Amino acid sequence: MRFGVVVFPGTWSDCDFHYVVSEVLRQPVKYIWHRDRNLDDVDCVVLPGGFSYGDYLRAGAVAGRSPVVEALGDFVARGGHVLGSCNGFQILCEAGLLPGALMRNECLQYRCQQTHLVVENVETPFTRGLRVGQVLTMPISHGEGKYYADAGALAKLRKNGQIVFRYATAEGQVTRTANPNGSLESIAGVVNEEGTVLGLMPHPERAAEPAMGSTDGLLIFQSLLGSLVEDGSFLKR
Repeated sequence: MRFGVVVFPGTWSDCDFHYVVSEVLRQPVKYIWHRDRNLDDVDCVVLPGGFSYGDYLRAGAVAGRSPVVEALGDFVARGGHVLGSCNGFQILCEAGLLPGALMRNECLQYRCQQTHLVVENVETPFTRGLRVGQVLTMPISHGEGKYYADAGALAKLRKNGQIVFRYATAEGQVTRTANPNGSLESIAGVVNEEGTVLGLMPHPERAAEPAMGSTDGLLIFQSLLGSLVEDGSFLKR
């Protein structure tokens, strides 16, 4: 499976993702410059964390209108997969590829800490190797991670099973105190209706080796790899 990691001015998680894909997962990966529209030779595009374009206007607002992001619509329509973490999640929402928006943390502070996520939906390529109720440990590092959507959008997310991860306790209980940023309904990650675009605020690339305190981030990548091999869903070239 071929991965492409997008690099925007201000991105800082691109090298982390590249390392995990190439050195831990042993999969082909390349960097994609933000002005490049050609995504023909990759199966999954990764939008990493950071401060794309300095996060001017709003986090992810400028990047959401960049050439590479404009090309993602066609990429997804022909079977491509997209993973956006932290700033990448913000970009996907700004571009309209995922519903909702990410706002300033409720505490108005930047939060960098370990969090626990409870798995809500295992019917997506990114979670098919997991189980409902499974608890994953991954760090967050953001100042604008409060997920918001209006009542109608939230109802649609629940109905379609698009809420994939919620912040929870180590035991899997969704509580207010386990929510680090005030996200509505403790939402930490959502997918599009087809399940091929995943956005989450935690950093799976920072939970991929024992030295980092958790390897749970690898489960998302491994689930995607297993799903595409099983379904034969690699893009035709």
